[in-house]
Amino acid sequence: MVAPFIKRYLIALDRHKWAGLAGFVLVSGISGVVAALQSPPPDQYQSRGVLTYSAPPDTFSATSAALQQQGQAVTKEILLSNNVLQLATDKLAVQAISVDPETILERTKLTIDGPMAAASSPAPKDKPPSPVLRVLVGYLDNQKDQANVITNALMDAMVEQSRQFNTEQLTRIIDNLNQILPKVDRELREAEQRLQQFVQREGTTIQTAQSGSLLQALTSNQAQQRQLKLEIAGVDAQLQSLQDRLGLTPDEAYAFSALSADPIIADLRAKIYQAEQQQQILAKTLRPDHPTMVDLQNQLESFERLLQARVTEVIGGGRAAPLRATESIRQASSLDPARQALASTLVNLKTQRDALQNQLVNLTRAEQELRQEYVGIPNKQLEQQRLQQQVALKQTFYDQVQARLADARLAQEEAVGSLIVVQPAQAELLPQTSIDSLVIVIVGSGVGLLVGAGLVMLLGSLDSTFYTLEDIQSALRQEEVPVLGVLPLLPGDDDRLPVIDEPASAYLEPYERLRSTLRRLVDGKAKVVLLTSAMGQEGKSVTAYNLAIASARAGKRTLLLEADLRSSSNVDSFKIAIDPVSIIDPLRYYGNLNDCVRLVPDIANLYIVPSAGPQRHAAAILESSEMRRLLEDARGRFDLVILDTPALNRCNDALLLERLSDGLAMVTRPGITEEGLLTETIREFVESQQIRFLGTIINGADIPIQEIEHGIDEDELDFSDHDVEEIELVS
Repeated sequence: MVAPFIKRYLIALDRHKWAGLAGFVLVSGISGVVAALQSPPPDQYQSRGVLTYSAPPDTFSATSAALQQQGQAVTKEILLSNNVLQLATDKLAVQAISVDPETILERTKLTIDGPMAAASSPAPKDKPPSPVLRVLVGYLDNQKDQANVITNALMDAMVEQSRQFNTEQLTRIIDNLNQILPKVDRELREAEQRLQQFVQREGTTIQTAQSGSLLQALTSNQAQQRQLKLEIAGVDAQLQSLQDRLGLTPDEAYAFSALSADPIIADLRAKIYQAEQQQQILAKTLRPDHPTMVDLQNQLESFERLLQARVTEVIGGGRAAPLRATESIRQASSLDPARQALASTLVNLKTQRDALQNQLVNLTRAEQELRQEYVGIPNKQLEQQRLQQQVALKQTFYDQVQARLADARLAQEEAVGSLIVVQPAQAELLPQTSIDSLVIVIVGSGVGLLVGAGLVMLLGSLDSTFYTLEDIQSALRQEEVPVLGVLPLLPGDDDRLPVIDEPASAYLEPYERLRSTLRRLVDGKAKVVLLTSAMGQEGKSVTAYNLAIASARAGKRTLLLEADLRSSSNVDSFKIAIDPVSIIDPLRYYGNLNDCVRLVPDIANLYIVPSAGPQRHAAAILESSEMRRLLEDARGRFDLVILDTPALNRCNDALLLERLSDGLAMVTRPGITEEGLLTETIREFVESQQIRFLGTIINGADIPIQEIEHGIDEDELDFSDHDVEEIELVS
């Protein structure tokens, strides 16, 4: 099976072989002329010079030694930099030699050999590197003297570039160090200032901890707390003993002692006692409402108010609140001297205990502060050590920068170049070789062959005609249009349509497949099928005739209606004579079904309505009522009606009859169908809401007869049940 690409190319070669041959002859002829007219090449001189590494003199700075070591690691990019080329150009201009830097760069060849040359250009495997750096400078020119002058100028520029490179390196180092030095100095001062501030803030504490004073103070504080706790315990014992003897709390003892010692309270208490005595004596003889009794009651109440007011003045409102009753006040203010002394002692002990308790709280708080300070001592010591280390590191870095700066300044005074010229330029004539004329002709012939093949391919790609079955199938897949059948090219002569009149013919099988496919559409309801094509010569009539034969062979009453009234009938393929009346009076011809429908001899169940063409008013005849009645009557009498209509590029007769049919199928053919016309027609059918487009039929495909005899794979038909469902929706 030939690949589709090769098949398309062979078809294009057959059509455009003279254009490809012309391209081949043209290119081959040009190569022959070039081979015949080529002139001998001019003389070329190769000038060569050698540079080597300059052994440095004794240096006192480490920077100079490092730069001299770096000078051996030269590369082609450094030696042929823009600065070197410009220096050489300026020197040549003084000697009246005009050459631009681009030309020098193009004609110069450098070879670096030495221990440091591996980074720039690897040495050949068969040649070990030289122990000393060597730079081979070569320059190509057609004049011997000029080649030597340019090579010497180029080497002098490289030597100067080496010296300038070392100087610039030192200058950059010094500038960089001068930029770094202020920053390093500032960081050193900041580190020293942070250390100084920390020592001022925490130095005393750290020194105290280191001397043991802090631990001693903490131990002394704990001893004082224990002593105070013992004293408080003794005072608590005395307080408890006195409270048990007096039956009073310290606050009550203070209040009772103060009330008993106040003379005003004692006087008011005596007056109250005297008034109560008189009231008791007079109550035996006088009624409660007697003026004397009322006066005594008023005096008694007045004395009680004065007593309560005086109690408030003596001991305050807070302590007098529990002594609102006169009896309570009189009892609290009646302590004897001995009990007063015990009450005073109880109050003094309470005061002493409060003082001792306050001292204990203060010592506890001081102990916590000392403990926190003692716990933080290791962190403060570590912080001090960290700050001291930072100062030491900054100081070391500062000293290194100062030393490097001094070393670089000394190296700047010792700067020399790293390259010297050990061998001036020497030019020699190069042997010239020219391209053989035979090689030019052979190469030209090969190029001509490629040009001819490419020209054939280009002309083939510009041709919009589909030449292979695969091209048509690919285009239909892109448009998502189902392929109803793939039909082979039938053998026959040019005078008659090739029809399959043999019942056992191997060519009948694909038409039987096409018939069964059409029957499957819309559940077998497609009885009237219209066949058309985008342009002529695509095999539309051949497909219609042989499809009708396949349907009749299958036992179906089949009618083939030649609806191409703009051309003559092809019924001579069925050996049927044309009725002369049909051409003279076509409406009368189509109006009488018995006259126009003819039985095809030798093929059972096949009937045909020969064309009445050619007619000048073909469209009017197709739209006539006689034609409509003919199709309506045929729909009821036949199982399948096939309408053979003219091509769409000639007229729209097929669209006039489409509304009377059950669907339209379009016939295509490799070698005839054009891409643009096919795509435009299919898109118009698919997008239309009135046209019932069934699909396409590929006629005249290049399919071997052996494949037809054993059946064609369903994939080649490019038709599936899903496509049938889409056609049902469109219909």
